Amino acid sequence: MKLIIQIPCYNEEKTLPETVADIPRRIDGIDQVEILIINDGSSDRTVEVARQVGVDHIVSNKNNKGLARSFRAGIDACLRLGADIIVNTDGDNQYAGWDIPKLIQPILDGRADIVVGDRQTHKIDHFSGPKKVLQRFGSGVVRRLSETDIPDTVSGFRAFSRDAALQMNVVSPFSYTIETIIQAGKKHLAITSVPIETNPKTRESRLFTSIPKFIERQLSTIVRMYAMYQPMRVFFYIGTVLTVVGMLPIIRFLFYWLLGEGEGHVQSLVLGGILAALGFITYLIALIADLIGFNRQIMEMTLEKVRRLELAARPVGTADRNRPGPDGETG
Repeated sequence: MKLIIQIPCYNEEKTLPETVADIPRRIDGIDQVEILIINDGSSDRTVEVARQVGVDHIVSNKNNKGLARSFRAGIDACLRLGADIIVNTDGDNQYAGWDIPKLIQPILDGRADIVVGDRQTHKIDHFSGPKKVLQRFGSGVVRRLSETDIPDTVSGFRAFSRDAALQMNVVSPFSYTIETIIQAGKKHLAITSVPIETNPKTRESRLFTSIPKFIERQLSTIVRMYAMYQPMRVFFYIGTVLTVVGMLPIIRFLFYWLLGEGEGHVQSLVLGGILAALGFITYLIALIADLIGFNRQIMEMTLEKVRRLELAARPVGTADRNRPGPDGETG
């Protein structure tokens, strides 16, 4: 059983040594523990420091591609390296590495495909009041939409079985956290959470730069992912709202028409007709989107099979088209 801990890094030369030092190298039930960093175009000494602290593999982006794309690159590399379980943690040492055995235990027990670390954000002192409220509210929305029971949906400390990692398709350019939970819920993967500890704050969050920006990005991810997996429901609700709103001015026109005053309220009939027509068009869009959704499912199943065939044909331990050098670095 091989465990690889992946760490997306962007200018983390100061915190990476602590992050790696916290990671246990011997875990019951695991034969091999390896560490992989995804260097996301760092301009500091992140790569040199990674080599010094004994990181096993380094995958480098030539420029800064963002957290979601780095996470995806790390998952692909871990699969190619033969990982049976993949743990994702942050390079800023936010998460307690000694909780990794606890995090992967549900996967080892065969009870879960994905495990998310619950930071119990209400207990974190350096989280502001508004941030705690947003985390709680946002996690509640994601739980409802994904039909899962994960209390901390934006936690980046999480473990994936090999089978779950093969089924994940991260398309968001911002963050993978919400997207992977919604995918897991809609694909009926077994997902659970465990309480974890966090370390003292080392730097400001690069994702949570401001409350309005954070809300905008997370909301767009939630809407996009839910519409991708539940298109019929989304467009049906929109069509129903348009139809109901359109019926109100039509009813108003009919009321005055019955009183013999219809000529003065033709604009209500026109407005209502337009809205009702838009509602009908939206229902048609719902049907088309649902059919496209079935095609997406077929493509995802095909992609998963292609991945499995590709990995089966590739020698274990190959992180890219060429074997990594002595330091494990790939371009």
